[in-house]
Amino acid sequence: MNRRFAVFIGADIGTSSTKAVAIDRSGAVVAEASHPYDFDRPKPGWSEQDPRVWWEATTHVLRRICAQVDPQQVQAVGLSGQMHGSVFLDAESISLAGTRPIGAIRPALMWNDQRTQAECEQIAQAVGGVAELVRRAGNAPLTGFTLPKILWLRAHEPAHYSRLAAVCLPKDFVRLSLTGALASDVGDAAGTLLLDVDRRQWSGELALEVGIDPAVLPPVLESAAKAGQVTQWAARQTGLKAGTPVVAGSGDNQCGGVGAGVVRPGILLVTLGTSGVVFAHSDQCLKDDASPAPGRVHTMCSATGTSTRKGAWTITGCMLSAAGSLQWARSVLAPHASFDELTAEAADLPPGSDGLLFLPYLTGERCPHADPCARGGWIGLTRSHTRAHLVRSVIEGVCLGMAQVFDVVVSLGLEVREVRIGGGGARSPLWRQTLADAIGHELVTVDNDEGPAFGAALLAGVGVGAFESVQQACANCVRTQSRTAPGPNAPVMRELRAHYNSLYPLLRPTMHALSGR
Repeated sequence: MNRRFAVFIGADIGTSSTKAVAIDRSGAVVAEASHPYDFDRPKPGWSEQDPRVWWEATTHVLRRICAQVDPQQVQAVGLSGQMHGSVFLDAESISLAGTRPIGAIRPALMWNDQRTQAECEQIAQAVGGVAELVRRAGNAPLTGFTLPKILWLRAHEPAHYSRLAAVCLPKDFVRLSLTGALASDVGDAAGTLLLDVDRRQWSGELALEVGIDPAVLPPVLESAAKAGQVTQWAARQTGLKAGTPVVAGSGDNQCGGVGAGVVRPGILLVTLGTSGVVFAHSDQCLKDDASPAPGRVHTMCSATGTSTRKGAWTITGCMLSAAGSLQWARSVLAPHASFDELTAEAADLPPGSDGLLFLPYLTGERCPHADPCARGGWIGLTRSHTRAHLVRSVIEGVCLGMAQVFDVVVSLGLEVREVRIGGGGARSPLWRQTLADAIGHELVTVDNDEGPAFGAALLAGVGVGAFESVQQACANCVRTQSRTAPGPNAPVMRELRAHYNSLYPLLRPTMHALSGR
């Protein structure tokens, strides 16, 4: 390897765009590109994307990266992607992958799809209850996860199910198209409900208990292990050099953790993206299997493993509508205003939004309330409230929800030495300050905006030996920036937390009635 000119590419197949970065051995970003797309909502609560959209976007961003760097310098590619999405493949697509464009049996059911509540109940019954599933798979049966989607396909689209040869995850579909090799990684696979997270391998027993043939599950690798190489056909589509190694990569939460340097105990990451995530690294496989509501948080395999060394684990709590709540509010209140304009207006108001609280359950909720029928809304609305009040209350409501998630994650016994912040919301001083006040911890900003794509690029470097370990890669390449400590508004946010925490239990019956359940 020419160490001086080595470049590593990371691509993140996200919900609304695919982003790619190229970095050098110091972690400096030498090229970047993104390509937007949308997803479909054919029915209320449904979210779908055609996997071909991801491949098309990936070819766009890789061609743009290769126009900025010499493809001969690219030593490896790593992939990150939205988690839990179900890509259903037939045998023909698998056999043709890497030689021509392929598609899936039907559009993928995404991470925020809520149609599978009946299947979740079926899974819990089949395995002996929610706590037993959490003990075995690290996670409760939630509508966003992959296994319920497989059962939904079997129950509602039997003709499609009869063609099923393999199920993979979004970034795995892109890697399959890039290399012709079908595989997943332990971090992303843990989000299917079919992985034995302790042993870091598929649970064939669990699959059989719910009537799924384990043969449809692809091989699982550690995240920094090589998974294949760019084919001649894919090289022509992307501009990459044929034979360029492609590492397994991982889900966006796992890669985002790597990109923020959350690869040792005591460091947590709070991400304010479309969804909100509290992410922690653990050297132990801790599970939320003993609480009154088991599975509030997700225990998954970390992206710190290599081809010769197994990785650790992560504890993740997720709320489904974080910065996505502000995106929605902007679309209905002020579609022509910028986010900077709206947050500037909101920043001029006092904390508490003059008695207005917002519940951010716009697509149901996952943590701390695993409830696809949870519904959002404002409480305390009066004629004196303005657009700025509505916007500030959305930001505060999301941050109060994130504080709930933070407390649940830490309750598993995790040490908290440093809390880092990432995602689009991290760029806003108002978001950062409100969140610091809500959770009561100083927030440290990481000096890169690329998040999961940056983490995937680091995994690429580890996979080809540029770094001895993921920890070394992060020590070399991840740098922290600004710090935001809890401020004078923190006592107000603590008072608001008590009111916020009381609302879901009180309103749950009404939410369910309005949702049709």
